[in-house]
Amino acid sequence: MSDKKVEIKIKYFSEDAERLRYIDGKSDWIDLRAAETVVLKAGDMSFIPLGVAMELPKGYEAHILPRSSAFKNYGILQPNSMGIVDNTYCGPDDQWRMPVYATRDAVIEKGERIAQFRIMENQPVLSFVESDLSGNVTRGGFGSTGRK
Repeated sequence: MSDKKVEIKIKYFSEDAERLRYIDGKSDWIDLRAAETVVLKAGDMSFIPLGVAMELPKGYEAHILPRSSAFKNYGILQPNSMGIVDNTYCGPDDQWRMPVYATRDAVIEKGERIAQFRIMENQPVLSFVESDLSGNVTRGGFGSTGRK
């Protein structure tokens, strides 16, 4: 991990929201909490507000994923697999949200940790050059590494 510190400007949408904090040594992912209580029925789709908006520096983006316990505890899936927040989504009303699909009835209480995020540098500018890749060894195609 780099020792470089990056400053992130953050707006909380509630005075009583628990403030985000970086837990050094445990994980570089940061938990996000439901900003309001959400009641879901099996089959419902919802965009759960996470109670924050951030101004990410140019060249950075946030990757948002469910916490590992989100499905076990609530039966929710994030249908877009991973949320990406780019640095242009930074206005005072640009609250982060987590899209969820409920596989069973669930109540997610305000303040419960449901998602996590990390800040990543944007991918460098790429240039694609056509090649037949004949100098490389073929591994056997998709799914060829076995089951065990």
